[in-house]
Amino acid sequence: MLEFENVSKSFWAGTQRKVILDRISFRVELGRSIGNLAPNGTGKTTLLNMMADLEKPDKGEIRRGCKISFPLGFMGGVITKHTAMENSRYIARLHGLDPDYVEAFCRWLCGLGEYFDQPLGIYSSGMRVRFTFALQLAALLDNNRSNRAKVVGAQGDLSRFHALLDRLNDQMTNASLGKNSLAKLAAQIQLAQAEMATRDMFLASVLEQLEQTRRKAASQARYLTQSMEPLPSQDPSYPRKFENTILAFLVFAGIYLMISLTASILREQVSS
Repeated sequence: MLEFENVSKSFWAGTQRKVILDRISFRVELGRSIGNLAPNGTGKTTLLNMMADLEKPDKGEIRRGCKISFPLGFMGGVITKHTAMENSRYIARLHGLDPDYVEAFCRWLCGLGEYFDQPLGIYSSGMRVRFTFALQLAALLDNNRSNRAKVVGAQGDLSRFHALLDRLNDQMTNASLGKNSLAKLAAQIQLAQAEMATRDMFLASVLEQLEQTRRKAASQARYLTQSMEPLPSQDPSYPRKFENTILAFLVFAGIYLMISLTASILREQVSS
């Protein structure tokens, strides 16, 4: 059973959003076949991708009560660098199918011959379509044909492998099993890394102090080696009282002479 309930999906197309599905609801029962006919660019592939859980809806819920393969002819699930045999086994494991059955079915249905063991990158478009079509049919026609004896044997092997893995993990992580224990080695490595980081910080500090000392020594050496002319002092280096006294005497003498000359000139003018 496959059911869509109020599912909405849209994409940005240039400057506007293109609505593909708008609150769509439908239900497909098991054993029923339906078709989806619509013009190009209306969202047929998007609908199939959402059915196969390759794309998520913007809103709503998709309930799946059955096994669903990826869309028919969808080339995103195959790797062109790998052969058809490798792709068929890989996809079978992804969908929980029997890899031997899917490989044998695809090899028989495709009819590619020796090309089935060649990389898909050298296939033509028609050969790729035949291979992907065979993958879909293998998923649709898969039947559970379990052999009880093989299942029990596989479960026993799986249990032994789990026990072996747990024992190896205990041996690697238990710190009480010797000096070569993984836990002890990891602790020693972490301590060594911390000590190394501390020494690096100390070395960086010493180098910075050394650089500052070198700069100070270079500046002092330049100060000692550069010659400069002595600057004259703004204050007199000896007393100038005598010079100031003579200057004052000359000023007053000049004033006295000017006054005397002016008085004599005025007296002569008055007498005449």
